[in-house]
Amino acid sequence: MIEIKLSQGAKPGYGGVLPGAKVTHEIAEARGIEAGQTCVSLPAHSAFSSPVEMMEFAAKLQSFQAASCGREIAVGNRWEVLAFVQGDAGEQYPARFHGGRDGGERRHGRGARGISTMSALLRQGLVLTRNALVGTASRMRYALPARVADQRLCHVASSMALGADWVNTARGFMFALGCIQSLNCHNNHCPTGIATSDKSRQHGLDVSDKTLRVANFHRNTVKALTEVVGAAGCRHPSELTPRHIMHRVTEDIVRPADESYDLLQRGQLLHDADATHLAKEWNLAQAGSFRPAGL
Repeated sequence: MIEIKLSQGAKPGYGGVLPGAKVTHEIAEARGIEAGQTCVSLPAHSAFSSPVEMMEFAAKLQSFQAASCGREIAVGNRWEVLAFVQGDAGEQYPARFHGGRDGGERRHGRGARGISTMSALLRQGLVLTRNALVGTASRMRYALPARVADQRLCHVASSMALGADWVNTARGFMFALGCIQSLNCHNNHCPTGIATSDKSRQHGLDVSDKTLRVANFHRNTVKALTEVVGAAGCRHPSELTPRHIMHRVTEDIVRPADESYDLLQRGQLLHDADATHLAKEWNLAQAGSFRPAGL
């Protein structure tokens, strides 16, 4: 799946950075730059300037290849999320919600620390996006990032119960591959051979051995998740609902998620938006602009 990346929490105002030390002749040819030259991917997109234009661009990309085209966003202003779903107009395009997190570009002084992946703030973003999609009866698929480890499998299950169709993860697989978090990704000196284009260092990555380790990690992760799902009395993660999740309101009060959050019914924003808690933001959202209406 091709993803159009917007508002990544780790790179506000700067975009991505590929250090010159990692720009080989092969990469330089693909990027259209000089070998050894630092490549900065600007955060702005010149191909579109509104949610509707973004959808048209996504459709154009999808027409070029067989894979689907989605969007990766970080929740910011609530009207922006609603503008995204208004721009989709019910079309079936995958979307991926991306919560803020630490980015490698912090080593260049170009990034900013983001929200912890399963923090309370990300949970609010998850619920907001779920309401936007359900409230507009959208057919978009919804993915959420998570740092999967044993202690976070319950977070994966709770995310799916609150509306995520699937969960993406990379960090756990990086550890299975051999990452030791040496923080040398940016200087091409990765000691394990993973994040480097240096041929001599790449020998440190034994593909035949690491392939098995990554496969084992994935298999055991799925197995552990099925145990969590089974403990909830479900046969499949898709059967999880907000009532399966308990939310701590205060130190001594715990309530089911369907009582703790204002969860919209399917199509409610389309038929009776003014009666919802998102009425103000819905009226500010506009498919023809990323800016709020009236400003």
